[in-house]
Amino acid sequence: MKILLVSATEAELEPFETIWFRKNQVDRLVSGVGMVATAHSLTRELQSKSYDLAINIGLAGSFDRTFKLGEVVRVVEDIFSELGAEDGENILSLKEMGLSGTDILLNLDETMNPHVNKFRKVRGITVNTVHGNEQSIETIQKRLHPQVETMEGAAFFYVCGKEGVSSLQLRAISNYVEKRNREAWDIPLALANLKTAVTDLLNIL
Repeated sequence: MKILLVSATEAELEPFETIWFRKNQVDRLVSGVGMVATAHSLTRELQSKSYDLAINIGLAGSFDRTFKLGEVVRVVEDIFSELGAEDGENILSLKEMGLSGTDILLNLDETMNPHVNKFRKVRGITVNTVHGNEQSIETIQKRLHPQVETMEGAAFFYVCGKEGVSSLQLRAISNYVEKRNREAWDIPLALANLKTAVTDLLNIL
């Protein structure tokens, strides 16, 4: 199997080189931060090379306090949370406007790869600006009920879907979504747990 590991930053991919895990060749792609960079980099990669599976790995902020800092979760649904139109106090999705919908639900085939079942499934949103304001946090929770947020996930799923490549998104919780407080984050723990989880998975796929 030929696998592509995709992450926004070098720090998230640093533990992995272009190597073989058992029978699998694993390539790396540092896409850059954000939806636009991810869509551009990933599209170019998938159109120039053939892959059986793309795995998006990285960190995430959690709205759900039942997740522990450092826990690795699997995003099974991801939404472009800001895409739509304001209608008074509400935001209309493209689907509600009669346009092509952007709610994306793409899972690795669990019957073929039961090893991914050990990760808790979560609902994610993808944002241009991570939340750090109590009012905006409350609003997005009421509207979309997300459990985690990232800046790339939905773009990753979108491109993989368009290019016909199986996809999987794994995220380690580095912080809770709240008023910005870097002292409460645990990025080293999240990166360490992500490395262990991804390495273990690549060795058994």
